[in-house]
Amino acid sequence: MAISAQLIKELREKTGAGMMDCKKVLVETDGNIDKAIDLLREKGLASAEKKASRIASEGLVASYIHSGRIGVLVEVNSETDFVAKTDEFKDFVKDIAMQVAASNPEYLCEEDVPQEAIDKEKEVLIQQALNEGKPQNIAEKMVEGRMHKFYERVCLLDQPFIKDPSITVNDLLKDKIAKIGENIKIRRFVRYEVGEGLEKREEDFAAEVAKQMGK
Repeated sequence: MAISAQLIKELREKTGAGMMDCKKVLVETDGNIDKAIDLLREKGLASAEKKASRIASEGLVASYIHSGRIGVLVEVNSETDFVAKTDEFKDFVKDIAMQVAASNPEYLCEEDVPQEAIDKEKEVLIQQALNEGKPQNIAEKMVEGRMHKFYERVCLLDQPFIKDPSITVNDLLKDKIAKIGENIKIRRFVRYEVGEGLEKREEDFAAEVAKQMGK
């Protein structure tokens, strides 16, 4: 089918991909823009995988303070100082800092979660399944699926991106790698909350940040 310039423009605005790439995937998907977006993402992910082994030792440390109650520092690395100075990279780092403030992850990725914490969570989930009346063997199988929710809660890269919950932070990262053309790594983060660890009245500041981000 003939692909209109307007459709190509729309896809480009939604994805940031080049005009020729947009036209090519629209032809491949018979003009279905949703499928074209998925295809561009798949191609971008493949590109990101190739860049993942390259050294990223430049980058930025950024901060985010929410209402004087939650503070976050994040370090995100790029391959070159040139990319680290671009608005797109700066915006990405800021988004990551706000994600940490809102979603309060404990770890960067699944590989960082201590085995002790994994075993403890599995034990809790198995007991929950047994309490639901499931046999032991079924309960153990159910745990594997339910662990996804655990990682989604505690691992930054597995969390739904707060500005677009249809993708994860890892999806966003790989899209940025494909678009910017350099390896990018979220290296570390730290989050502080006023009164954390002290007895205080119940206030969900993280939910407040998430609500504001959703506007």
